[in-house]
Amino acid sequence: MAELAFTKYEGLGNDFLVVDVESADALGPAEAQLLCDRHRGVGGDGVLLVAPASSPGASARMVVLNADGSRPEMCGNGIRCVALHLARRDAVREGTIRVDTDAGLLACSVTTDDFLGATVGVDMGRGVAVGRYLGEFRGEKVEFAQVSMGNPHAIVFGRRYSLADIDAFGAQVNAAVPGGTNVEFAQLLGAQSIDLVVFERGVGRTMACGTGACATAVAAALAGQSPYDAPIEVRLPGGPLEIQVTRADLAVHMRGPARLVFSGTVSEGFLSRAVGQPSPLGSSLLGSSQGER
Repeated sequence: MAELAFTKYEGLGNDFLVVDVESADALGPAEAQLLCDRHRGVGGDGVLLVAPASSPGASARMVVLNADGSRPEMCGNGIRCVALHLARRDAVREGTIRVDTDAGLLACSVTTDDFLGATVGVDMGRGVAVGRYLGEFRGEKVEFAQVSMGNPHAIVFGRRYSLADIDAFGAQVNAAVPGGTNVEFAQLLGAQSIDLVVFERGVGRTMACGTGACATAVAAALAGQSPYDAPIEVRLPGGPLEIQVTRADLAVHMRGPARLVFSGTVSEGFLSRAVGQPSPLGSSLLGSSQGER
């Protein structure tokens, strides 16, 4: 019986199952849902498929499947985990790794420590201001800045909400915006320091969101609340990310950690039962579990 080999990584507590595949469609939404189930599966915020690259100079292609099976355009914490995975695969202790994503080709500068963890800097592309969204929560009008980082974000500053309210309001805004959106609840601690909690489209409230931190820094810079061309510390529940926004073109650089958690396998039969039909994995599986922690 075929087995699906995976390696679990985390970036500031945002955790993913990274799977080497020969095709970007090797896993479907139902299989991703089962794998991410924290009670009946392995558990994770998403599955990251590492497929062959399509761009010259790229090491691989990253495809993201959220815990609900949806496919977002980009994942900032996920790409750091994939960069570490590729560094381990190719025995790169320090260097630049380029990764194809649904949001374009991104360059990652990787410095590994004990080869189970790394600090990864990523050129995340340009932030794009796409307008405003006016929401309402418990009778109060709330304005969100909308920013794209290849995926959509709606950011509100200066309003304090309980975690239960973030869950409720985040889900409400995500459902109201066509196509859905990530929702950021931000508190400015100073010109170069932001507290942030993110309700992620397709996942819910998470420990960290890399693209959310980038979008929030862009929104703060555009509003004149944070500086351009200087590091901004974005503090998420899982820890801090360093974000820098270029004044000239809103290009964003993100720097933060990634860490290997463990490797393992699940049987093809396990996944087949999830969808009630034969798994599409077949010969698309690559690699094997090394059982390292």
